[in-house]
Amino acid sequence: MPANTTGSSPKKKKSRRLRLIVIAVVLLLVGGVGYGAYWSISTVRASFPETTGSLQLKGLSSPVQVKRDGYGIPQIYAATPEDLFRAQGFVQAQDRFWEMDVRRHMTAGRLSEMFGSSQVETDAFLRTLGWHRVAQQEYDTKLSAATKKYLRAYSDGVNAYLKDHQGEELSVEYAALDFKNDGYKPEKWTPVDSVAWLKAMAWDLRGNMQDEVDRALASNRLSAKQIDELYPPYPYSRNKPIVQGGAVNELTDEFDPKATPAGSTDATGGPGTVGGGATGATQGLQTQLSSLSRTLDKVPALLGPNGTGIGSNSWVVSGKYTTTGKPLLANDPHLAPQLPSVWYQMGLHCKQVTSACPYDTAGFTFAGMPGVVIGHNQNISWGMTNLGADVSDLYLEKVTAGSYLYDGKQIPFTTRQETIKVAGGKNRTITVRTTNNGPIVSDRDDELTDVGKSAPVGTGADDVAPDRGDGYAVALKWTALTPSNTMDAVFALDAAKNFSDFRKAARDFAVPSQNLIYADTEGNIGYQAPGKIPVRAKGDGRYPAPGWDSRYKWSEYIPQSALPWEFNPDRGYIVTANQAVIDKKTYPYLLTDDWGYGARSQRITDLIESKIKDGGKISTDDMQSMQMDNSSEIAKLLTPYLLKIDIKDDYVREAQKLLESWDYTQDSDSAAAAYFNAVWRNTLKLAFGDKLPKELRVEGECLRVRPADDSGPLEDLNGNTRLVRECGKRDPDMAQPDGGDRWYEVVRNIIKDPKNSWWKTAGTRNKPGAANRDELLAQAMRDARSELTAKLGKDIDSWSWGRLHQLTLKNQTLGTDGPGVVQWLLNRGPWNLSGGEAAVNATGWNAAGGYDVTWVPSMRMVVNLDNLDKSRWINLTGASGHAYNAHYTDQTEKWAKGELLPWSFSKSAVDKSTDDELALTP
Repeated sequence: MPANTTGSSPKKKKSRRLRLIVIAVVLLLVGGVGYGAYWSISTVRASFPETTGSLQLKGLSSPVQVKRDGYGIPQIYAATPEDLFRAQGFVQAQDRFWEMDVRRHMTAGRLSEMFGSSQVETDAFLRTLGWHRVAQQEYDTKLSAATKKYLRAYSDGVNAYLKDHQGEELSVEYAALDFKNDGYKPEKWTPVDSVAWLKAMAWDLRGNMQDEVDRALASNRLSAKQIDELYPPYPYSRNKPIVQGGAVNELTDEFDPKATPAGSTDATGGPGTVGGGATGATQGLQTQLSSLSRTLDKVPALLGPNGTGIGSNSWVVSGKYTTTGKPLLANDPHLAPQLPSVWYQMGLHCKQVTSACPYDTAGFTFAGMPGVVIGHNQNISWGMTNLGADVSDLYLEKVTAGSYLYDGKQIPFTTRQETIKVAGGKNRTITVRTTNNGPIVSDRDDELTDVGKSAPVGTGADDVAPDRGDGYAVALKWTALTPSNTMDAVFALDAAKNFSDFRKAARDFAVPSQNLIYADTEGNIGYQAPGKIPVRAKGDGRYPAPGWDSRYKWSEYIPQSALPWEFNPDRGYIVTANQAVIDKKTYPYLLTDDWGYGARSQRITDLIESKIKDGGKISTDDMQSMQMDNSSEIAKLLTPYLLKIDIKDDYVREAQKLLESWDYTQDSDSAAAAYFNAVWRNTLKLAFGDKLPKELRVEGECLRVRPADDSGPLEDLNGNTRLVRECGKRDPDMAQPDGGDRWYEVVRNIIKDPKNSWWKTAGTRNKPGAANRDELLAQAMRDARSELTAKLGKDIDSWSWGRLHQLTLKNQTLGTDGPGVVQWLLNRGPWNLSGGEAAVNATGWNAAGGYDVTWVPSMRMVVNLDNLDKSRWINLTGASGHAYNAHYTDQTEKWAKGELLPWSFSKSAVDKSTDDELALTP
């Protein structure tokens, strides 16, 4: 956090107050007593919610009951939808208002108002995107009258809580914030604050924008062929897509899951892929995109790092293959670990379910947004995983001071002024310039002054780029910047009664584009791909497009009727885990070429098939066990090659022996898993990482490399080595190679070719014909042994994967950027975890950055459609966002062990599990 700038005396006074608070809290924690401890405990407990008795809530039409179980999870019962969502707003504000307040400041580009000048750059970028402006347009012009009514009721509930609670009574973080931003008082909640959260969700699940930037950056050092090798095609023959049949009717443009494709289709956006593998890229463009990449990294990723590893699992099994005779549905979205969890468990129940009050639903919600996002109601259940559709494109723009080039004409920018208020500092004013391809995002970085002389802007004979002059700018076109009515879809899903209702709701789910999986109490299972997905007149979205050429514009969107879906497929199950939705050879539209590569989805499919073969049945316990599967696909591929290498060094051979009897399972206590993953990390570094440009490598890690613009010999005429020192620039959580299943596929494609050029390291790359694979793998094994000795000790019997692979839960904002002692008070952990990258139990880590957990199954659920009260769920943390509340992290230990909690749904089951009951009265 930035230093206090109001003067020396207040700073000293506040620092002294902070020390006193910290000392008192520490005394309290170790059992000390006294006046200081009383002051601290009153500060900490002031924000704990009232969960019993009776409270008045203005605007209710009749009393509402809030019943909480032993984990503080609320189930709300109300007579009308307005009462229900008003109570939801009140209860979520009780538990999570700090989180809600930070989120709305982020989505509005107003973090500087809370945290000062350190957030100005982030705010400027978010103001340029204009999330809050788009959310306002959605509320004003797109959403139904009923949705607006529910949003207003939710806001009224939040504001009723704010009216009677201020400062530390809202959350202890406000007491800490007071040391930086004395007198800060939250504004009233608005419906647009809720709608804007969908933009943050869409941003973190936006598809291949990072891949688009990375490919262009890689062109500074790698050839077009090399880049294509690092982004191999999806292995359709080995890892099955979600929808395994069907076709689009050419006459009606409707997808029919039972139809047979008429023939192969090249589902590209047309000829002339922009960049053509990025030939002709120059350092100028790299400077432009590198700066943009760093700006993207600074935008808060509330849901998780955007890369090939991020994803989610969901699958549903038909009743003909389950022990219950009805479907079982599982879901676990993989998102950034944070404290409190991004999810908030809750039940929303109309006391009498009627057409006027149709809600009887429970599941996972976002604090700050009404409704249930993932879960079930009395009739159906649904889950979500990221579809990964390519819904954003970067456009290179030829600009002048006040205009940009488009089809040979100069078009004036659309401009607006944005004023950023800064706590403890002066206001900042920025000018946002917008083209017909979207806002100029490259304006938001001071380093973007020298754009260069040329760029990868087309390969077709008729593609002519304008003179770069002072440089191209970069604009962002993204579906989430166009108003939609996704918020309508949330309420429609919550009230859906059957597959027809479900598909109708999905049509409104514009952004982010998600795989929607389905099951109902009648025994049906299904899938729908929703979303607003563009059709490109030319180009395929793999590289930045020439903004001056209208042939590269988005010509239309894929018709909702043409998006793939399934209902009761013959195979009896549906798996979605970010793999390809449908084979591109049989589907006429381009969804994306940057899918996850199917490691998790195929493992889930194999687990299901192994259970149901020979008449076997799958139970709820089986579904839960599958969620915790730790098997490593890359270990199965690579370990046999590692074991064939003749290691002479006994010190390294001792570690190699760990792999001899290993079953490729990444349990937290496994020494073999620790060693293999260290070997994998070092293999990636030697084979690929050291050959990538600095923009993609870990910040601060330096190499001596050939200059990017030097294709001559490694030595000059005097025998001096022509190498320069070059240091990485990428955040460790976003660096490459990240080790995701794209890299599994890259290695799979070269593993049988020991002379492949990727296996050549700096010491061997000039030896033509050398078989370098085994040499590189041997070096990776030596490096891994040394690395783990330094981290875990010399005794390999003491090694364990969990000691390397740890999760620390960090309270957002103050838990990451606050004073160390505040972080100590607010953060929790570490936990030693099983699982790993692209495992079903996807406790992800970035191989370029280290072994710490960077994304997790943010929640887990298994829904039993035969008896909803026998469903199970778990959250990453707990219901409460208040540090030292009993429900702050009371689910985490069980989550780490793979346990699930009972999920009461019926009135009788909820009553039995109720520990606290609060009456909200008019």
